[in-house]
Amino acid sequence: MAYIRDEDKKYLKGEFEKNLKEEVKLLVFTGDNCQYCGVASAIAAEIAELNSLIKFEEQRIDEDLARKYGLSHAPTVVITDGEKYQGRIRYVGLPSGYEFSSLVEDIMDVSKRSAEVSPEVLEKLMRIDKPVIIQVFVTPTCPYCPRAVRTAHRFAILNENITGEMVEAIEFPEWANKWNVMSVPHIVINEDIQFIGAYPDEQYIDYVLQAYEKMR
Repeated sequence: MAYIRDEDKKYLKGEFEKNLKEEVKLLVFTGDNCQYCGVASAIAAEIAELNSLIKFEEQRIDEDLARKYGLSHAPTVVITDGEKYQGRIRYVGLPSGYEFSSLVEDIMDVSKRSAEVSPEVLEKLMRIDKPVIIQVFVTPTCPYCPRAVRTAHRFAILNENITGEMVEAIEFPEWANKWNVMSVPHIVINEDIQFIGAYPDEQYIDYVLQAYEKMR
């Protein structure tokens, strides 16, 4: 069973041909009794078939690489070059619905080893020299969530101290309940600072800096 429609594959193939620069790895971490692991792996495999620069690998959530990346939930999809980005650009849960577009855009940015932000945002971003984790709780039907996810991931691409993590709230209700997630996107930074909404980069980075300053 194919999960990506033929017309979408044709479109993606063209976009990848134009935008991919260097190799990208799609690592899908799977586990036992995981409802969506098979689907996550199948989608990643279909994407990898569209361009030779995209490599798909399946890993176990209970093995060494997952522990190295600090992963504990399956499925988790990691977009990486295998070195610089490690496991810092990730999707916990199935990147479906509106989040599929985020996945595609992340693949292209990681391939370019860069992402776009304004000079003002980049200057603030580069102040961060300690580990910061940005978790973005989403649902597949939320049209505003991809923007919040992409911002977290763009920040992670540009600063090696930042991890950007999408969390699918419906798949992981206990995790969502921990942070009283009622509306999405719901962003949690360093398990401390929280805000709701798809804010522009200029406001988003100020929340990230607020969390960073509390570490100093």
